[in-house]
Amino acid sequence: MSNVCELTGKKVMIGNKVSHSNNRNKRFFKINLCKKRFFITTKKKWITVKVSTYAIRIINKIGIEKALQRFKYKIY
Repeated sequence: MSNVCELTGKKVMIGNKVSHSNNRNKRFFKINLCKKRFFITTKKKWITVKVSTYAIRIINKIGIEKALQRFKYKIY
């Protein structure tokens, strides 16, 4: 499975690791992903979503239904 947040679309960034002697090596900035279950009251069912911690904070603030609408996530 890929390292992408299902809600926000955040994914791995690529950059350089710069040493003291200014040598540059490619490195990856990985995102903090969690598999999380949310209960949707309108549909009366649980969904499991692979989300970043940034998305979890948004869900805690505005609620799961509004977050799904904001990011245009399809519930089947």
